[in-house]
Amino acid sequence: MKTNRALILGMLFIHVLGSAGCETIKSRFSQQALPDLGPPVPLIVRMDIDPSLSQAKTEYIDNCSKIRPLSIGSTLEDMLVQAAHQTFRAVVVPGGHTAEAKPDVTVRIRMLDPRLKIQSDGLYDRAPAELNLDAFAEFYDASGTLLAERPLQATRKERLQLELTQQRCDYLVDPLVQNTSTMLASQFMQEARVLLAPAAAVSPAGPSVAAADAASKTTSLPATTVPAPMPAHALSFKATLLDENSNLILEGGERIRVRVDVVNTSSQTVQDISVQLAGPPTLITQFPATTLSTGAIQAGGSKSLEFIATLPQSLRPQQAEFHVSLVSGSGQPVPSPQTLLASVQPTGLRTDDIDQAPAVTAGFQRPEDYLISIGLSSYRDPQIHPRKHAALDAEMVATYLQSLGGLPRNNVRLLQDWSALRPDIEEALLDWLPSRITPDSVVMVYFAGHATVSPAGETFLIPYDGALASTTRLYPLKDLEMALGRLKAKHVLFIFDGTVLKSGVDGRAKVPTPKWPGTTGKVLHVIATTGFGKSLESDTLRHGLFTYYLLRGLRGEADLNGNGEVTIGEVTTFVNRKVPTAAKSNFKQEQQPQVLPALRAQDKSLDVVLTKPSTIPATGQP
Repeated sequence: MKTNRALILGMLFIHVLGSAGCETIKSRFSQQALPDLGPPVPLIVRMDIDPSLSQAKTEYIDNCSKIRPLSIGSTLEDMLVQAAHQTFRAVVVPGGHTAEAKPDVTVRIRMLDPRLKIQSDGLYDRAPAELNLDAFAEFYDASGTLLAERPLQATRKERLQLELTQQRCDYLVDPLVQNTSTMLASQFMQEARVLLAPAAAVSPAGPSVAAADAASKTTSLPATTVPAPMPAHALSFKATLLDENSNLILEGGERIRVRVDVVNTSSQTVQDISVQLAGPPTLITQFPATTLSTGAIQAGGSKSLEFIATLPQSLRPQQAEFHVSLVSGSGQPVPSPQTLLASVQPTGLRTDDIDQAPAVTAGFQRPEDYLISIGLSSYRDPQIHPRKHAALDAEMVATYLQSLGGLPRNNVRLLQDWSALRPDIEEALLDWLPSRITPDSVVMVYFAGHATVSPAGETFLIPYDGALASTTRLYPLKDLEMALGRLKAKHVLFIFDGTVLKSGVDGRAKVPTPKWPGTTGKVLHVIATTGFGKSLESDTLRHGLFTYYLLRGLRGEADLNGNGEVTIGEVTTFVNRKVPTAAKSNFKQEQQPQVLPALRAQDKSLDVVLTKPSTIPATGQP
């Protein structure tokens, strides 16, 4: 009897715990549901899902600094089909169940590249994340005439929890994908109802009884509700303004981007299309380019372009308008311009922060000098740890040498992340540069990223598409030296800020100490560290330590003789003095830059002027 009573109590206890556990799990992993917008629209719809949506994917960096692929298409496609079933009387999906009647409406949905941003420095084990989904829905009647095109956009911010494993590397991303997909599908439902059943969309509570009765008596698109056909533009586009801290306020010293996604909705390739950006003169002048070419866009394809700028520190509060427009060189009809509104505030980075764009030095021009600035914060190979601030380092070096160094914009090539493939670097060094320089030119090549040394002792730079396991995908340093050595230039300067890795993922292979050329020849090398020592990065400074002091030197702090000019000799002396001290005091590590070949008093390169700052910032920093 006691045994049976204990068994019954135990089963009841387990049932209670199980119920509580289920509720806990349900609340923890609860997902958003599609809204109930009332009875379905009495139409048959065919859902035509473009491969850009069904195969949509992106990538992100996990908590262990590895690049992870993320497939989004299948979740989003399922959610959109479910949304169609809740919106229409019947749904036809290619490859699935086919309705007997001919579809009244065809909906074609294309997608732009999804964007996922995760901040790994989140609180405890929950990292702030933001997922952006952008799509275009095209509505066609039974004859194939375009009724309308509607942009769909969903942005959702959540805190992602780390997986419950020993390594705790990856995040639980699926709920964020599911919820954002639900948001986009809900928007599709609303757009479809407004377009195809206007009477049903008047009341937020759903259609009236009379409207529902009238709608139930027809199975085709009523003549009174068919919108007038829209102009059949072959192009559509979406412009988005993105600021660095995502607070939708443009602040002094902040890095901003204007992203433009262009879609070719026609059945033919579109050529000779460019995107133009206009805005307030004080802001628009900060963009290196205000016109970008899309190149050829294949039928049904899309191109994404970005205008990038770093705002000056001194800004007056204002409401700014940016205007984005498409221009066709062949007379192709283009959609109307789009306007982006933004609030501008003078707040932002500290007044002594090097990320504020320096004021242009008036009267100092170097039209014969050139810069190739390369920065790699991430790599395609997940085995290569990202160098977090390298892309910004390269951008700021380019900014300083334009503002304070007198370099024209057309004399600067900036290659960052996926635009720094090996072919991109080769094109800049072998094609772009040699055809422009003169015997009086000063050429500078800046590289922020990683290098590696093979067991045979050969040193390679690692481009975005490089891999430690394959030297054919790396850029040999000897090829760089050969390309720079052949230049008919007066002076050539190569600057490297990064870490030299040992060849082989496990790093256990016997590898000789890296040797940088430079004991002879006309190329001057400034290397951020020696041997396999790590070139340090600082999240507080948001730069590599070496580049941080390089920028401080270029803006005037290296002007040791106070003549208003910063030379190669002065800036190398400055970084050699500052970097080792900062590495020891702030990181408790060693970092010693090196200059190859060692500079001598009679070397003419010592006196080469790099910048002419109008004022030297006063800082209390060491």
